[in-house]
Amino acid sequence: MKIIILGAGQVGATLAENLVGERNEITVVDKDPERLRELKDKLDLQVIAGHASHPNIMRNAGAEDADMVIAVTDSDEINMVACQVAFSIFNTPTKIARIRSDQYLHHKTQLFHSQDIPVDHFIAPEQLVTQYITRLVNYPGALQVMEFAEGRASLVAVKAYYGGLLVGRALSALREHMPNIETRVAAIFRQGRPIRPQGTTIIEADDEVFFIADTRHIRAVMSEMQKLERSYKKIMIAGGGNVGLGLARALEERHQVKLLERNPARATYLSNELSKTTVFCGDASDQELLSEEHIEQTDVFIAVTNDDEANIMSAMLAKRMGAGKVMVLIQRAAYVDLVQGGEIDIAISPQSATISALLSHVRKADIVNVYSLRHGAAEAIEAIAHGDENMSKVVGRAVRDIKLPPGTTIGAIVRGEEVIIAHKSTIIESNDHVIMFLVDKKYVGEVEKLFQPSPFFF
Repeated sequence: MKIIILGAGQVGATLAENLVGERNEITVVDKDPERLRELKDKLDLQVIAGHASHPNIMRNAGAEDADMVIAVTDSDEINMVACQVAFSIFNTPTKIARIRSDQYLHHKTQLFHSQDIPVDHFIAPEQLVTQYITRLVNYPGALQVMEFAEGRASLVAVKAYYGGLLVGRALSALREHMPNIETRVAAIFRQGRPIRPQGTTIIEADDEVFFIADTRHIRAVMSEMQKLERSYKKIMIAGGGNVGLGLARALEERHQVKLLERNPARATYLSNELSKTTVFCGDASDQELLSEEHIEQTDVFIAVTNDDEANIMSAMLAKRMGAGKVMVLIQRAAYVDLVQGGEIDIAISPQSATISALLSHVRKADIVNVYSLRHGAAEAIEAIAHGDENMSKVVGRAVRDIKLPPGTTIGAIVRGEEVIIAHKSTIIESNDHVIMFLVDKKYVGEVEKLFQPSPFFF
C-alpha cells in the first residue's frame, strides 16, 4: 500500500515506524528537514520537506497514485485542508485526519463528508485518551483495558501479585476457580519477555497477564490474579486542558472529582463548564495545596498537563503524600517504561492510543479494532470473518485448523450478543468478530491475509 503521512512529529514518526515493516511504501512530509533526516536515517522510507497541504508538495510525495493520506500535523486546519486537496486534486481513495479541537468535533457530522470536508476517518487524541483513562478508573488494578465488539468483550492487562488466588498455580486452575465464567489468558509477559500461555504454565508474582473475557466478568477474573481493589471514589485531576476537562466530565457523575488548573482564566472557564467537579486554581506540585485538599484521602491522582516533567513530579509528590494510585500522561514514549512501576502506577502514552486508532483504518481486510500493546511490541486485533468455506481461509474452520502466524492466538469470538472463548474445536462462522493477540506485530500482514476473502466473494 502506498501511504503518505503528513507530519513527522511523534505520532507521524511512530506511525511510519509501525507501517514500514509491513511492506508498505511510505512517504513522510514535514517542514522540518532535520526531523525528516533523522527519520530517513532510521527507517526505509521517502521524505519530502515542505508545507503538508500544498498541492505541489503532495504531488512530489506521490499523491497522484497514493492509496491513503494520513494528516497528523499539529494543526487541525492543515490536516483538513490536506484532505480536501487529496480529494479534489488527486482523488486519493482514503483520507484520515487528526482533529483535536472540540469546536470541530462538536460539528463532525455536518463537517466531515465528501460534500464538505472530505475526511473519511478522523482521529481525536484527547477523546481517545479520556476514554482510555476512564476505563482504567472503572477497573481498579488494571494496567490496560481494551474493548471489542462495541464493548461486549474486553482484553485486560493486570500484574499478578502475591496473594492472588492463581499466583503460584497453573493456568488450568482458572477453570476450577471459576467454573461458570469463560476466560482465556492470551499472553503473559515475564520480565518484559512474552511467554506462550499453556494449561501447565505457572503464574508468578509480577507477571503481566493479558486475559480476555465477556466484559461483564472482568472484575471476577481480575480477582484471581490480584487482591481486588475497591472502586475509586475520590479522584484528583491535575491539568484542565482538553483531556482534563473531558475526564472530569466523564467521571463527575459517579465520583467525587477535584481538578487543579494553574491558569486563572481557564480555571474560571472549567468551573462554568463542569457541574459537579470542584475546580481549584493552583499548581499540582504545591505541597501545601495538596495537603489542604487531603491528598492522602484521594483514591487516584491523575496528572494530564501538557508538561511531562510536571506530570511526573506532581504524581510522585502526590504518591509520597498518601494518594492511593497515581497515573500520568506522558508525551515522550521513551519516558513511559522509565517511570511506570515505581512510584508511578500507570504511565499513559497518548501516542499509543492515537496509533492504535489509526492502525484500525490502515489495516487490510475487515479490521475493526487494533490496539497497540506494550508500547508497540504486540497488538490485539478484532477482525470480522466474511464469506463461506470456499471463499474464506477461516470461515467454517476449527481454530486448530487455521494456520495462524507464530505467536498469534485467537482469544475470543463475538457472535451477535454472545461472547465465545475460543478453544481448538471452536468453528468460526461468517460475520463472527474474531479477537486475536499477536506477541510479534511483524506478522500482522499474514493475519490480514487470512481474513481477506477471495476475489470471488461479493
